[in-house]
Amino acid sequence: MKRAGVATMLACCACGFAQDGYQYPSKVDIGWNRLYDYDEVVDICRSLVAAYPELLKLESIGRSYQGRDMWALTLGVEKTGPHDSKPAMYIDGNIHGNEVQGTEVVLYTIWYLTKSYGKVDRLTALLDRATFYFIPMVNPDGRTYWFDAPNNMHSSRGGQVPVDNDGDGRFDEDPPNDLDGDGQIVQMRRADPHGRWRESPDDPRIMVPVDPESKGDFQRYDLVWSEGFDDDGDGEVNEDGPGGYDPNRDWPADWQPRYIQSGAMDFPLRLPESKAIAEFILARPNIAAVQAYHNSGGMILRGPGVKYIEYPQEDLAVYERIGKRGEALLPFYRYMTIWKDLYTVHGGFVTWTAEDLGIISFTNELWSERQYYSRPEAANPKQEMEFNDFLLFGQAFVPWKKVQHPAYGEVELGGWVKMTGRVPPAFQLEELCHRNFAFTMYHAEQMPLVELRDPEATPIGDDLWRVRVDVHNRRLIPTTTAQAAKRRYGPRDFLEISGDDLRVVAGGTIADRFTAPFEFVEHSPHKLWIDGGIPGETVRTFQWIVSGRGEVRIHFSSPRAMDVSASARLERGS
Repeated sequence: MKRAGVATMLACCACGFAQDGYQYPSKVDIGWNRLYDYDEVVDICRSLVAAYPELLKLESIGRSYQGRDMWALTLGVEKTGPHDSKPAMYIDGNIHGNEVQGTEVVLYTIWYLTKSYGKVDRLTALLDRATFYFIPMVNPDGRTYWFDAPNNMHSSRGGQVPVDNDGDGRFDEDPPNDLDGDGQIVQMRRADPHGRWRESPDDPRIMVPVDPESKGDFQRYDLVWSEGFDDDGDGEVNEDGPGGYDPNRDWPADWQPRYIQSGAMDFPLRLPESKAIAEFILARPNIAAVQAYHNSGGMILRGPGVKYIEYPQEDLAVYERIGKRGEALLPFYRYMTIWKDLYTVHGGFVTWTAEDLGIISFTNELWSERQYYSRPEAANPKQEMEFNDFLLFGQAFVPWKKVQHPAYGEVELGGWVKMTGRVPPAFQLEELCHRNFAFTMYHAEQMPLVELRDPEATPIGDDLWRVRVDVHNRRLIPTTTAQAAKRRYGPRDFLEISGDDLRVVAGGTIADRFTAPFEFVEHSPHKLWIDGGIPGETVRTFQWIVSGRGEVRIHFSSPRAMDVSASARLERGS
């Protein structure tokens, strides 16, 4: 009887999950416990488009420096309106070559949305009224180099445009060198009686600084942070590898040259990848939300990138609501301001979309060391090594071993492999993807959703009528942010009244329908241009004085919200 009861309970639970849509399958089977290289990402994109042609479109928007296609996907439901007729969210990842898992989060977002349409009510409703634009790999050359070449977790941040990092007139001439051919760039140490490093008493694999007060017989070491040798003979090791610039310092907002902003190129949008993406975004004024995925640190970042730029208070209120929700959805992530809580950034991507284009924009720094053990405090080096030993079975750390160095003689190589530190362990990747996807969907759900409420026509004299309508934005993000209005970016919203035999005498706004006066416009009163748009979770009232008979039609249009219409009749009661 007990077994029958347990079986019945499990069956009921399984039915409940199935009915809730918790496990709706996708037409494309993708493993979310691994990372994918450039060619594999392209194959996944093509497979998703082939499986969901009614929802997805794939296009190349340009080519990288090395000639790789930059793929963009558009996701939307055209039966409810053209893609450009709806508010849109732009999502990208992997602008830095070594910050790879942002691509997987983008792919996961596409995968989850496509499999959920028509099955999960909230996501279906969102897709019916919104468009999504995705660029999974902003930096395809950097991604390819990170996957294919020996690297560590920090190399290479840039792409593959040659840059003279050390000012010697040569380009990329001193890259990392894989001395033992194991495909990893780890650390080098060399025994030195005057060295500043020693093995940790807790674990000999861990290197710690020598305490000047320490006594006893122990081996001292010189520690070199990157495996390799001095290719160009300038006394430095690996100081001029491929690339050496920062693609996230190439954008127009507060751009500064390299002597002020490290990693900047010669001028804004110098890189072919940046230029292609900027043209893509500028051609789509319906974009109302932006999300970029980086790594690491567990951060939900917003601009500004510098202290001397301030965002309007109306927009900050929106950022605060979304950012705080993100902290709840993403354990161990912190909602932060770039310049104040991280560091100064000139020419950043999300500061460009936020400051020049007025789009509510976030960067998520994926993965936090706090997630190793799900604790508020970050793991210390000993705990990280225990995580490697007992959860990763020693695969994440290369034990120290002796090799011959062409200049230094006998050295030892060891350290963390490139698939650690900045990227999560494979078994934690899917949770990272899903939680960040959920945060981004909350952001997307806050894109403007406008309705016309209670249009009414009231007779006020012989053949004269007062027509009023409330325009209600039911979501948090304004149809025009305060920053967009300040920058005069994008087409303005408008509200238009029309009728077969209609003469519009006056038209304008009412700040408060009970106490405020009628603020009318001087010209073309039938079409009211709405400076500042419709704020989030707010109602604005508009009014016309008209003459005529029959039905009048009221139409609201915004590039960042779906157009809506309503009607009223000019007729007196009997």
